[in-house]
Amino acid sequence: MLRQSIILLGLGQVGRALLRQIIRQRRRHCSEYGLEIGVFVAGDSSGCLPLESADDEALQGLLAAKEAGLSVARHPEGHASPDPAVWLPHFCPLGVIVVDCTASDATAPALRWALEHGGGIVLANKKPLTQSQERYDQLTWDLGLRLVHRCRWETTVGAGLPVIATLQRLVNSGDRIAHVDGAFSGTLGYVMTGLQAGRAFSEVVTDAHAQGYTEPDPRDDLSGLDMARKALILARGMGLRLEMADVAVESLYPASMADLSVPAFLQALPSLDADMQARVAEATARGQRLRYVATVSAEELAVGPAAVPADSALGQLQGTDNLVQFTSQWYAPQPLVIQGRGAGVEATAAGVLSDIVDLAFSLRAVRP
Repeated sequence: MLRQSIILLGLGQVGRALLRQIIRQRRRHCSEYGLEIGVFVAGDSSGCLPLESADDEALQGLLAAKEAGLSVARHPEGHASPDPAVWLPHFCPLGVIVVDCTASDATAPALRWALEHGGGIVLANKKPLTQSQERYDQLTWDLGLRLVHRCRWETTVGAGLPVIATLQRLVNSGDRIAHVDGAFSGTLGYVMTGLQAGRAFSEVVTDAHAQGYTEPDPRDDLSGLDMARKALILARGMGLRLEMADVAVESLYPASMADLSVPAFLQALPSLDADMQARVAEATARGQRLRYVATVSAEELAVGPAAVPADSALGQLQGTDNLVQFTSQWYAPQPLVIQGRGAGVEATAAGVLSDIVDLAFSLRAVRP
């Protein structure tokens, strides 16, 4: 039996869904793969809770506490320490996998520490990989060699879709990728297809916010910044050495609305309806569809609304699906297309769990 310890950073929706899936899949992992995943420590923004077991009862208790609004620091056995780089060295067993399900800029030092001490990392959090190029290299390279066997970040782009795996296979085969294009945001996909159906921009955004499709502040989605991070991760995966400042980002709201409260922002949205309606009508008149798309190549790194042919894969995209197109030496003129559910808590957690299982066996293969 292979016993793999993990340290979980982040107990928000994705982190909690991951714990539930570990519990549900435990018997199958044991019987079919000979694998037991033990959650050694779990942490949130307040501190950490040592568990040191694969005991599902302990995990259920932690889930119940978090669902009740209890922070880890207030748990009877919790430790108050918001910085994982401080507490991680005290609770890090040999060969541990550190799983980052936060949305924090501050986890990168802890992730690098785990790598430097023989562990592995799995990221759902895009921010460490979209800091400086140097930081990206520290997390994905070691002495000039790719740490593919010790780092996984599939769910940073496209949730459970195999986008990063496909990119790496193309690069590893020697295929020359000309460009990657697509729609990498389920939220923005919902908004753009709602506009195409004739709904007002303010109506679609308000509806998406009410249904929980957007972040609590919908500007986190409408700014395009989240999609820009995904585009940068793909660009770096292609070997392009670029920074966030190199991504051209067109927001769906003006800078004058950036400092409004969320209720005030939602109330001000109708002022944007006429312009968005005009852009949709202009695209339709040309036989096109307005989509929020990313373009990733050596010549261009940009995200924003663009008119695409109505009969193209992007033009026919509907709802919250994501779509990624790889155009390369081998996939041209028809690109390699990956399409499907690219958002959602359960899909993302399932992708993280798949990365953990894959990495556990990879780590075993390279251990002396």
